[in-house]
Amino acid sequence: MKLSDRFGRVLAIAPHPDDEILGCGGTLARLVDEGADVTIAVATTGRQPIFPREQVEQVQQEMRRAHAIIGVTDTRMLDLPAAELDAIPARECNAPFAQLVDDVRPDTLLLPFVGDIHLDHQYTFLASMVAARPRHSNAPCDILCYETVSETNWYAAPTTPAFVPNVFIDIQSTLERKLEAFGAFASQVRPFPEERSPETLRAMAAVRGSAVHLHAAEAFMHVRSILRA
Repeated sequence: MKLSDRFGRVLAIAPHPDDEILGCGGTLARLVDEGADVTIAVATTGRQPIFPREQVEQVQQEMRRAHAIIGVTDTRMLDLPAAELDAIPARECNAPFAQLVDDVRPDTLLLPFVGDIHLDHQYTFLASMVAARPRHSNAPCDILCYETVSETNWYAAPTTPAFVPNVFIDIQSTLERKLEAFGAFASQVRPFPEERSPETLRAMAAVRGSAVHLHAAEAFMHVRSILRA
């Protein structure tokens, strides 16, 4: 069975542009190659005066180039305020996610991890889980959390939730595209040994892969599966 057959229609939700490439870019590229229907949604947009308009426009241009490289053509922006999700009422935060899930009707959700150090990541996970509540037959069947370098590993585990992967997806065939897509985020790439570097992403893919006898993999934490008749 192909990965695309297992996952069906896929919705990857990122707190900010580049999180989806860092966490599951190889998996998304593989799904696209297999003919899957893939949507990426970015939860937040930088707003002035915290984020200069030129900076926001640059990152969004980089995002469009990155998504083109991995082959995703359906990108949606929820336009919630970046670095301020904790400052808006829960109802206002949750509503765009609920509308997104209702519109896309994904079979599989790929989400940031609730234990990430950035509050936007935590609130994106929580709002997505509210939207994905299995209250009808169109609720997502599978929910997985991806890991994001410099976010997933820098909270205070095990005092806070620890990312302990139990799903590994082979990305040997798409690792180079993932690295190319991350390279499109010129404003976000950092020189090694900083984590947000191509060298770190390649090394992480090798480590996650070798844990399950693969050359390269992305790791996820399984949240829920619904096996319908």
